Amino acid sequence: MPKLGLISLGCAKNLVDSEHMLARLRDAGWEITEDMTEADVGVVNTCGFIEAAKTEAIETILETAQNKQTGNMKGLVVTGCLVQRYADEMRAELPEIDVFCGTGSYDDIVDAANAALKGQQAAYMADMTSAALDGSRDRLTPSYTAYFKIAEGCSNTCAYCIIPKLRGRYRSREMASLLEEARTLSDAGVKELIVIAQDITKYGMDLPEHKRLLPELLRELCKMDFTWIRLHYLYPDQITDELIDVIADEPKIVKYLDIPLQHVSKRILRAMHRPGDGAEFTRLIEDMRERIPGLVLRTSLIVGLPGETEDEFAELCEFLQNVGIERVGVFEYSPEEGTEAAELPDQIDDETKQNRRLIVEELQSGVLDDYNTSRHGEVMQVLCEGFDEEQGLWYGRTYADSVEVDGHVYFDAADNEPSEGEFVSVLITESLGPDLLGVRQKEA
Repeated sequence: MPKLGLISLGCAKNLVDSEHMLARLRDAGWEITEDMTEADVGVVNTCGFIEAAKTEAIETILETAQNKQTGNMKGLVVTGCLVQRYADEMRAELPEIDVFCGTGSYDDIVDAANAALKGQQAAYMADMTSAALDGSRDRLTPSYTAYFKIAEGCSNTCAYCIIPKLRGRYRSREMASLLEEARTLSDAGVKELIVIAQDITKYGMDLPEHKRLLPELLRELCKMDFTWIRLHYLYPDQITDELIDVIADEPKIVKYLDIPLQHVSKRILRAMHRPGDGAEFTRLIEDMRERIPGLVLRTSLIVGLPGETEDEFAELCEFLQNVGIERVGVFEYSPEEGTEAAELPDQIDDETKQNRRLIVEELQSGVLDDYNTSRHGEVMQVLCEGFDEEQGLWYGRTYADSVEVDGHVYFDAADNEPSEGEFVSVLITESLGPDLLGVRQKEA
C-alpha cells in the first residue's frame, strides 16, 4: 500500500478541500502518513491569495520536495489556488513539482497521485466550477470541531481580490446534501460546527429557490446535536432581519459573528466595489447588539488601498474607537496581479501602509483589553482543547473565540481535570495579553 503525505495551506475552505482529497485517496487504497519522510507521494495544497501566502507555498513546496533526495518520495503533487493562478510559471520555474491540480480538479487527485508515484509529469486543470461540492471527508480538525462549507467560489467583484479567478463563481450546495453531511458530523460527536463560505449570507441565491436560505439552513442545523454553531463570514449588506432573529433566537448559534467590513470610507469602499459606509455599518452594529445580547464581533480591514488619504484613514480609526468591535484583523493592501486595484494610480508606499496597520493594531489592543477586563469575574463556558505543559494549565475557547484567529482561556482545573472536547465552566480572573486566565468551577 503506497503512502501519501499532505500539507494543507491557507484558509479553512482549503482545508475542507484537503479533507475531501484525503478521503478519495484513502478509498483508493492509499495509506495516509503525517511523516513526509515516509511518504511515497507528497501533496501540497496551496493558497495563492496574497504575496505572503504565495511565498509560504513556494517555501513549503521546495522543503517538501527535498524528501525526494532524503526520504522515500517518488513524486510531488501540488494543488490549489497557487496552481490555478500560476500553473504555467510554476511548471517552468519549479521542476521539483511532478503533477499539478487546479481548483477544478480535486476529483482527479487519485489519478494525480498515481501519476506521481510512477514518476510521470502531468497536469489536471479542469474548469474551476466542475469539481464536486459534496463527498466524504477525512477530517483534519480535532474530533469535536468541524468546518462546514456550504458554498464554493465567489461572485463578488471586489477590486483588490483574486478569489473569483481562482475559485470561480459562487455555487451553493444543495440543502439536502448539507443536512446529510451535518447529521454525519453530529453522529460522529462534533460539538462545534463552523459554517463557512466566502460569503455565507448569499447561500441559496443561485439555487432554484433564488432566495437567501441561510436562516432556514441554520434552523435545521440547530435541531441536531451540536453545542455550538459558529458563522463565518457574513457580508454586512446581506444581513437581513430574518437572519438576525434566527441568530438571536437559537441558543446553539454562538453570538460571535465575523463580518468583513474592509473599510468605512464611502469613497474607498466604492473603489473596492463594496457597498455601505461607516454610518450604515454603525446602524447595523447597533441594531444587532440591541437584538443579540452578548454579541461579539470580528471584522477584517484593509489599509493602504491606492489613494487612501490621511482623512479617510482617520475616519476608519474614529469608527473603530466609537464602535468598539471586539476582534479586528487588519491587513496592508497587497497589489495582486490580475486585480483591478493593482492597476489603480496613487499606490501607497510600504512604509505608510505598515504605519497605518500598526496604528490600527495599537488602537485595537485597547479595545481588546477593555473587552477582556469586562469578562473578569464572569463564569464562562469553555471548550477544552488540551493541556499546556509549559504553563501547567488547561486551555480552551469561549464562544467569543474562533479557531486559530482569537485568544484562549487558560485555566486551573485542580483535581477536576477535563477531557479534550469537553465543555467546562471557568471563572475568569484576569487577562494576559489577548488571553484570559481562570479557574474551573464545579458543574451545577
